[in-house]
Amino acid sequence: MLTRRSLLKLGSMAAASAALPQPAHSLAAADYALDLAPYTLDLAPKHSIKTIAYNQQVPGPLLRLREGKQVTIDVTNHTENEEVVHWHGLFLPPEVDGAMEEGTPMISPGGTARYTYTPSPAGFRWYHTHTFAGTDLKKAQYTGMHGFLLIDPIDPRENSSYYDEEFFLALHDWDGEMTGSADGSMNPEYKFSTINGRILGFGDPLRVKQGQRVLMHILNSSPTEQHWIALAGHQFRVIALDGNPVPNPQLVSMLRLAPAERVCAIVEMNHPGIWILGEVRKHIQAAGLGIVVEYAGRTGKPVWQQPENLLWDYSQFAATDPASSPARNIIDIPLVFESKFAGHGAPDHWTINGKSWPETSAAPLVHGQRYRLQFKNPSSDDHPVHLHRHSFELRCLPKNPNTHGILKDVVLVEAKTELHVEFTADNPGATLFHCHQQNHMDEGFMMLFHYV
Repeated sequence: MLTRRSLLKLGSMAAASAALPQPAHSLAAADYALDLAPYTLDLAPKHSIKTIAYNQQVPGPLLRLREGKQVTIDVTNHTENEEVVHWHGLFLPPEVDGAMEEGTPMISPGGTARYTYTPSPAGFRWYHTHTFAGTDLKKAQYTGMHGFLLIDPIDPRENSSYYDEEFFLALHDWDGEMTGSADGSMNPEYKFSTINGRILGFGDPLRVKQGQRVLMHILNSSPTEQHWIALAGHQFRVIALDGNPVPNPQLVSMLRLAPAERVCAIVEMNHPGIWILGEVRKHIQAAGLGIVVEYAGRTGKPVWQQPENLLWDYSQFAATDPASSPARNIIDIPLVFESKFAGHGAPDHWTINGKSWPETSAAPLVHGQRYRLQFKNPSSDDHPVHLHRHSFELRCLPKNPNTHGILKDVVLVEAKTELHVEFTADNPGATLFHCHQQNHMDEGFMMLFHYV
């Protein structure tokens, strides 16, 4: 059966010297080492999941790197399948970016790969597997293969937000199964949802003190699900989206994160008590997605305050000054997202401009050219779309057609809407574009940009 990876399998191994698999004994000491191996994750005392993880922990270890300082990371694959690590949000050469379609070699079972690169840009990124799962919900992003990646700026003074405490939180969904929707197509549903691999009420709370400014780095590592997050008794001051500072930080009551999105927010700890930070939708919080926030010296039962509405709008973080005149030579690239019903009991197939991977294509990019990607989504599904090796600027949103100043690498294109982003083609090489929902990507929602 032809899969989205079969046409490119190890096709550009020779070009990827920076990530070539090689015997571990031949390697000089690396700065970091990641081991991919089977792991039993205890979600709670009576609930365990057999999965795959980095370094026997979920999420994987925090890698804190310095912008512009070369790093070497060894990755050893102790699983039965070929693997690869994608360094999501970094401006890397395609041979080390971590996508087979771009030319990064896969790591064979028992093999070790060395990734050597210079991390850029600064900000909250992440690393994760980038493989095919299909209907096997024990593979790829359905597993525990995700971890935090923070790139500190060259100049420490660029970390302008003062804070007393820092927490990294990963939202994830587990133990999925394919279930039929009303139209007969199949989609994943999950038994458990967690923060940092633990169900609400199990695992350590976030311990804080009154008067602290707490910086929360929140990642949605779910394979397919959006999450809405609130902290009872508190608000979030959003300072960065996908690791990039926003031009207009705002105080909000809740956060929405589509798969692969990240939010950095400051929380003023000014309401002592024992509180719940968790999913706003009751049935998802009941599946476990939450964590206790505990003030020093306070005891009692954790408190949750249920919001009445789901509230989120990218444009509130946009620049407020008038946008500069658009460049005259911006080239539009229309991209239309549609599904094809594949029959009862089967997942839908997804298309970009009427074609599914590997038949998708776009005109070659010219180095230095500015492009506007016009995302048109007439389908009934939302799509968190991701552009590798670049950031893009949100320019035309459904509620604000004159947005500017917000830089991201993932954006949620909601059902029945159109959304435009712009980017400059300044990182030559094969560049992958895809929906970050694992099931959509596996069913054809992927395209490769090439430079002239």
